[in-house]
Amino acid sequence: MTAREGLVLRLGRTLPAPRPVVYGALTDAATLGEWWGPRGFAARAVAFDLRVGGTYLIAMQPPDGDAFHLGGQFRRVEPPTRLAYTFRWDPPHADDRETIVTLTLDDAGEDTGLRLAQRRFATEERYLLHEHGWSETFDRLELFLAGAPAAPHPPLKPGGERR
Repeated sequence: MTAREGLVLRLGRTLPAPRPVVYGALTDAATLGEWWGPRGFAARAVAFDLRVGGTYLIAMQPPDGDAFHLGGQFRRVEPPTRLAYTFRWDPPHADDRETIVTLTLDDAGEDTGLRLAQRRFATEERYLLHEHGWSETFDRLELFLAGAPAAPHPPLKPGGERR
C-alpha cells in the first residue's frame, strides 16, 4: 500500500515473523547487512549506535557505480514497536534534504505489520526514488524473514565490512 500526501511516503507490509524478530532484523547491524537495500545493492558496512541520539551509517554499493553512504541519528528507539531516525545521503543529490523515517511494527500474532512513514521530500523525483527503494528493500526483508536468500552478499569481515 502506498499513499502520497504532500511528499510524505507511506508504505505498509505484512511480514512473516513475530514483531521481536522483525525489530531485530531492523536494528541489528550484522542482520541488516544481509538484506538491506534495493535489488542488486549491497550493504558493504553497517554501523549502529542504537539509542536516542545515537547515529547510524550504512555504506551502500550499487550494482554499477561508486559506493555511497546513508546515515542519520536515531530519534525514537522503542523495542519492539517503533524506530524513528533521520535519513540523509552522502554525498547528497542536489534535490536531497534530510528526511525523517518512522517505522511502526504492529503485532499480528506470528506475523508483523510494518508501516513506514518518511517525510518531507523536496521533489517528486526523490519521493519516487525512495518509494521504489523502500519497496524493494521490504521485498528483500520479507524474503530474509521467510528464510529465503534475500540477495547474494559477500560475508562480513571482522569490524562489520563486507569482503
